[in-house]
Amino acid sequence: MSNTTEIGQQVAEFLLQIKAIKLQPNNPFTWSSGWKSPIYCDNRITLSHPTIRTYIRQQLTVLIQDMFGPVGCIAGIATAGIPQGALVAQELGLPFIYVRSKPKEHGMGNLIEGDVLTGKRVVLVEDTISTGKSSLQAVDALRAADYDVAGLVAIFTYGFDIANDNFKQANCPFATLSNYQELMIYAEKNQLFTSNELMLLNDWVKDPASWGK
Repeated sequence: MSNTTEIGQQVAEFLLQIKAIKLQPNNPFTWSSGWKSPIYCDNRITLSHPTIRTYIRQQLTVLIQDMFGPVGCIAGIATAGIPQGALVAQELGLPFIYVRSKPKEHGMGNLIEGDVLTGKRVVLVEDTISTGKSSLQAVDALRAADYDVAGLVAIFTYGFDIANDNFKQANCPFATLSNYQELMIYAEKNQLFTSNELMLLNDWVKDPASWGK
């Protein structure tokens, strides 16, 4: 799910403004999965813009409080979720940890970095959700370490059905500040693309694996 339309539209505007999101329906990107995509999203760019960084930190904090109530810890997901999670933890005055994509290959071999706070109710912070696979690997790691995972928040999601299904199967609620649908509403309202380009953009999210082939 996403937050209110007003916030979703504002975040979409910010991400386009600083080119954290790039839309190229006529010159698509190729993802590591091999999918052709008219969108490229790198929300780490928000960290270089103090006003936008502050807005996102504040809205993620409100989203966590509204959706999950009191929590005891914030966890960032490596790598892009780490700085966002640390900012949110600071705002809430909570302990912060982060989850690696795989165990460290030397030293203690940690998968979770920070003090292990067994039993703590934790919310994970991610920057972008595509299929949800990497996010849910972090959820599994925290559950295996005896954390009580309340759920996950992120800045943006593409809104794929497979992501919604994956989170549902994992019994992990999630919410985002904005999403692809909000982005398309903003793009159409502000006439950023021709009708043909908008059609290409809207078609992509319906079947991203086959789009552009």
